[in-house]
Amino acid sequence: MAAEFPEFRPGSVLSTAFTGTLTERRGDPVERIPVPHRFVDWLALNGLSVDTCTAAQLDLALELREAIHLAATAAAGHEALPTSAIRVVNDHSVRGNASLVLTSEGTSRWTLNSESAVEDALGVIAADAISIIAGERDGKLALCASPTCRAAFFDTSQSRSRKWCDMNTCGNRQKKARFVANQQREHRKSREQ
Repeated sequence: MAAEFPEFRPGSVLSTAFTGTLTERRGDPVERIPVPHRFVDWLALNGLSVDTCTAAQLDLALELREAIHLAATAAAGHEALPTSAIRVVNDHSVRGNASLVLTSEGTSRWTLNSESAVEDALGVIAADAISIIAGERDGKLALCASPTCRAAFFDTSQSRSRKWCDMNTCGNRQKKARFVANQQREHRKSREQ
């Protein structure tokens, strides 16, 4: 029987979607890529298809994910970027061997070039992280308002005022909690009258 894994959260920004493969970091953490083949699945979902991933390559991926998370969280909080995180992100960026190509539709996509495709995919993710952490893209790094999440996300909304990394999960959970609290408060008021 195949093991059931938590669904991936969709994301429009590659590197912050990648850090979102570990959620509820301040609650009960949910790991969405616990085994190598789940990382292969996540890469394919994000346009970076690879044939295989070893346990050692998954370890490299998790190291990069945590470095991006640390650097993006620091940047969102206007704090100094951790030197160790910068080193890991830069190392992965320069190790990758991928090319950005133009499609016939006039869009771009990454193609992985070498036999070590996982490392190439990690290079693409690292390069994406560098561009948002360095402020080179139109948007703003922010931290999810959910007290159990606090994930860094890249806000490209017009007002740059998003509060949640994902409205369908963290946002709805917080709205539901407020609704329940208001209902309980109203119920208490009616009993006291």
